[in-house]
This record gives sequence, C-alpha cells and structure tokens, in this order.
Amino acid sequence: MSTGILALLAIIPILAVFVFLVVLRWPANRAMPVALIVTAIMSYFVWQVPVNQIAAASLKGIITALEVGVIVFGAILLLNMLKESGAVHTIRHGFESITPDRRIQAIIICWLFGAFLEGAAGWGSPAAIVGPLLVAIGFPAMAAVMVALIIQSTPVSFGAVGTPILIGVNTGLKDSPLVNEHISTLGVGYEAYLNQIGGQVAIVHGIVGVFIPLFLAAMLTKFFGKNKSFREGLGVWKFAIFAGLAMTIPYALVANFLGPEFPSLVGGLVGLAIIIPAAQKGFLMPKTTWNFEDKSKWDADWVGTLQVSDEKPKRSISMAMAWLPYVLVALLLVATRVQFLPFAGWLQSVVITLENVFGTEMIIASKPLNIPGVVFILVAGIVFFLHKMNAKEAVNAVKDSSKTVFSAMAALMFAVPMVQIFINSGVNDAGYMSMPLVLAEGISSAFGGNWPLVAPTVGAIGAFVAGSNTISNMMFALFQFGVADNIGVTPGMVVALQAVGGAAGNMICVHNVVAASAAAGLIGKEGNLIRKTLIPMTFYVVFAGGIGYVALNGIGFNAGTIVLAIVISGIIAAIIAGNKADAKPGTEKKVA
Repeated sequence: MSTGILALLAIIPILAVFVFLVVLRWPANRAMPVALIVTAIMSYFVWQVPVNQIAAASLKGIITALEVGVIVFGAILLLNMLKESGAVHTIRHGFESITPDRRIQAIIICWLFGAFLEGAAGWGSPAAIVGPLLVAIGFPAMAAVMVALIIQSTPVSFGAVGTPILIGVNTGLKDSPLVNEHISTLGVGYEAYLNQIGGQVAIVHGIVGVFIPLFLAAMLTKFFGKNKSFREGLGVWKFAIFAGLAMTIPYALVANFLGPEFPSLVGGLVGLAIIIPAAQKGFLMPKTTWNFEDKSKWDADWVGTLQVSDEKPKRSISMAMAWLPYVLVALLLVATRVQFLPFAGWLQSVVITLENVFGTEMIIASKPLNIPGVVFILVAGIVFFLHKMNAKEAVNAVKDSSKTVFSAMAALMFAVPMVQIFINSGVNDAGYMSMPLVLAEGISSAFGGNWPLVAPTVGAIGAFVAGSNTISNMMFALFQFGVADNIGVTPGMVVALQAVGGAAGNMICVHNVVAASAAAGLIGKEGNLIRKTLIPMTFYVVFAGGIGYVALNGIGFNAGTIVLAIVISGIIAAIIAGNKADAKPGTEKKVA
C-alpha cells in the first residue's frame, strides 16, 4: 500500500476524535469510547496488530489514565479543602487587592504561577491546579479551563524539570548513527548538542510566548465578556506583553546558559516577582477594569459543578496561611524532582513493573509516588491540621472530590487506551511503521522543502494524540532529524520546532482537556473547549513554523517570510486595536 493511502488511513483515528468531540460536540465520555473502537479496528484490520498487542497497549493506557486520575483528584481535593477551611475566601480578596481586573488575574495565575508549576511538575498539573483556583476566585468554569489550557504551551517544553527535552528528545535521538555522524562534524559532544537544541527551543518559544498572555486576555473577553469583544482583551496589551517578557527573557537565558532543567520554573518565579509588584503599583496597567457580568447572566454551559460561596466563612484565614498550601505544593514538587536532592531518588525508586504484558514485549512501569497528584493529596492532608479543620469539613471535601474524579475517569479510561493503541501500532504483521510515523511520513512527502513550516504542526499532532510533549518528541524527534537531513537544512533546528509544536499541542490534547475540565467541575464540554483552544494553538504552530523557516533559509521572498509577515501584521493590528480600546472609557468597571 502506498505511503499516501496509508497516511490517509492513519489519520482516521485522529479525525474520529475531532469529528465526535469538536464537530458534533459529543461529551468526551461518549466520544472517546467510539474513537477507541475506531482505532482498534484500524489497528487490527489494516495494520494487522495482534490482539494481545492491542490488549497490552490498552492496559498501559488504563494505568496511565489512573495516574492522571490521581492528579485530578489531588488538585480538586486541595481546592475543596481550602474552600471548606475558608482559605479560598482570603485568596479571592487577596487577588482583588492586587487588581479586580480579571484579565490581569488570569495572566498572573495562569501565565506565571502556571509556568512555575509546569516547570516543577508537568503532567498537565498546572491546568488542574489553576483552573479550580480561578473558579474559586470568581471565574466561570469554562473560562477558567480555557485560559488554564492556553498556557499549556510555552512552559511545557521544560516542564517537570526538563523532561520533554531530557527524556523526550534525548530518547528519540540517542544512539542514532545519523545523529552521531552529524554531531561528529560539529565537534561537540552529544549532551552539548542536546542542550543546544533546548536553547533553540527556548528562543522560538520566547518569541511566540511573549504574545500568549495577550492572546489569553483577548480570548477571555471575546468568549466570556458582555460585549463578546477581542478588543477589550487587547486593551491590556502593554501589561500583557510586559508579563510575556518578564517570563520568557529569564526562561530563554536559563535554557541557553544553564540547560533544560529550570527554564520554566525560573521564568515563572522571576515573572511573579516582577509582575505582582508592578500590578500593585499600576505599572502599564490598562485604564479600564474588566470583569464578567453578574453570575445570573452567565451562559449555562460556562458553569460547572464546582461552586464556591461568596459568603464570609466561619473562620478567618490570614493571607500567608491561605497561600501556604500552594507554596508547599511548589516546594515539594521541586524537592521531589531535582535530581541532586535525595527525595527524587527515593520516590522514583518505587516502581511497579509489568513485563511481557499478555505475552508481548511491552513493559508497563509506574512510579506511583512520583505522580504530582501525590504531592497535592499530601498537602491537602497538611491543610487539615494547618487550618484547624474538623472531620466533617474534610469528609465533605473528599466526597465532593471523589464525585468529580469519577466523572472524569469515564472519559479518561477510554481516551488514554485509544492513544496507546495508536502509538504502539508499529508492532504489526503488515510490516508498516506505526500510525503516527506513517502520518508524519505522508505530511513530509506533501511539503518537501517547505517542511520547517509544518514541523511544529506534526509535533502538535503528536501531543494531541499522545497527551504528552515528551511522547511526541520520543515519536518524532528522529523522524524530524531525518527529514531535515534529506532536505538539506540544519537538523537541530527542525527538532527544536518539533519540541515547540509538541508543547503547543498540549492546549488541545484530549486527556489534558478532560483532566482540567474535571478539576474545575466542568464535565461534557470538552469539544467546546478544544474548539476555542485550537485558535491559540494554530497561532502558535504557524508563528513557530515561520520563525523556523526564516532561521533556516533566511529572509527573502519565500514561504516563511510571507507567513511571518502575515503573523506580525496581525500582531501589530491587534496592538493598535488594543490601544484604541484602552483609550476609550466605559469598559465594564463593575467589580463582583
């Protein structure tokens, strides 16, 4: 069978997910079982994957889904404990003392605090933590999840202390004769070459990421504002770009001078240290204050099951004590993941391993104590004593959290096995490459020398189906390297574009969307969210592709320059529109 026909067949599982979730807007717990069946049929009848291999891949998916479930449960439990103790009331008023502007609150919590959490934990944890936090301070659930997912982009390539580069890209490239031959001509060692790729990833991310806070604000006002206006979000352009630079400059410097472990973590932390005082002093803040309409006017689709009362709680929690649990989460995540501290080794030494699953060569390994959700659960337990809660409050928190996570698991238990069948289809009797590689090969044949333009899109597709930038890089890093070598461009840059696209794909990755939605109490609206996050994801991969093409081929009358010209023109137009919007008084000033 020809590569083109195979590529068309390989895209059917992805199209199934897209059609059922995004086009038909089925809830994930209904769409993903059908997508799983479609993928299994394609795998068995076209790729001729043995039944035991399909079963083994499905079991691996179920175990991964359970790990994601622990993260969701831990994130919701922590929020519910803080809600029951009264700490959420303090946190909400604390943000209003910084600024009542919801655009600025979203930038601080998602872009900066979220980047820090991503750098420490990864696994989609930031969206699971910041989504519920935004709901707690007064955001509609759908708005909270949308903005939480949008920042699952720039920080992701260096999430979990650099895992997508140090594990993902490294696994994809290591020990390849083609890669080793290329490195020998450069006169550098393999580790230095890997760090160079990480540095290039950070530069591309840094350029695109500067505009993500502005994109986030514009999406917020367009879809959840009274006037349904991008302009109201663009009115915050000065502060948004300042926040973008405050994170991406230290982020890029750390990646290029220290390596891939700490860019997101340091970028988020430095950004918080700069932006919070700046917001308090009104530096580059918009002239108008934007807020949601009264809750009674919210669309029913915006609201989830997670509810936080505006009433004053029965106990008073100080600001320091209210935020201490999140500080503990951050400290424990760093302490348990930085390799030079003993905790990481202890936690990672506990491994549950299944070998030769169902008679296949597949190995399933889980490190249960290393799941970020374990830290969330531990801190939730600490909150019980820290905030002097009673048993009834703790039981209520556990019950509410359990109900929500069970709803999420109905979708995750089908979504993740579907992904694993798709990825592991390379073990087959037909002699075909795995579905993802066949799909990438087909795209490569179609684009030829213009490949750098679509290299980030392939990375994003990988993350969409795999649910992970790390896995996307594992699957496609060597493929991207080989395509670059074939068309005569610098392979390292194309691999960097793969990693950038893989990070952006996390915005639309199904199990990230399911997990973040569940954490915010929003079930069954996953397709609606993906429709929205497709917009910033498309911006990200197109902009990154244009940057990569020009970096490899130079400025001239070429496809890359045309793409960049269109994107930059759009950014300039957005800033002009934002400037006009901020100059106009009368934007919503009411503060809930």
